[in-house]
Amino acid sequence: MKHPVDAHVGKRIRHRRWMIGMTQQQLADKVGIKFQQIQKYETGMNRVSASRLWDIADTLGVTIAFFFEGLAEGAEAAQAGNDMMADKEALELVRSYYAIPEAQRRRLFDLARVLSEAA
Repeated sequence: MKHPVDAHVGKRIRHRRWMIGMTQQQLADKVGIKFQQIQKYETGMNRVSASRLWDIADTLGVTIAFFFEGLAEGAEAAQAGNDMMADKEALELVRSYYAIPEAQRRRLFDLARVLSEAA
């Protein structure tokens, strides 16, 4: 049975990997394991050891703490059924947003805020 922490860490691995446009195969190659193991980590089926998490964090350009951010909130969201980062459309929107140059991104953010306040 999956432990909620393993599932959260796996989601954060998948999220970061996807945000930087890296495939499971590319991550596996850089870490020195098979892509199937990355799949198991990302689904929370297998636990990530401390040394492997260190290697994954280094490869993905984040700190170890990144994988645990939002852990308490994530558990509450999962119980409520509204884990936004589990939604592929939301992840794609975030990825596209960060691909926009900063000046335009700021204007888009301001527009989105105005539209959400008007809704």
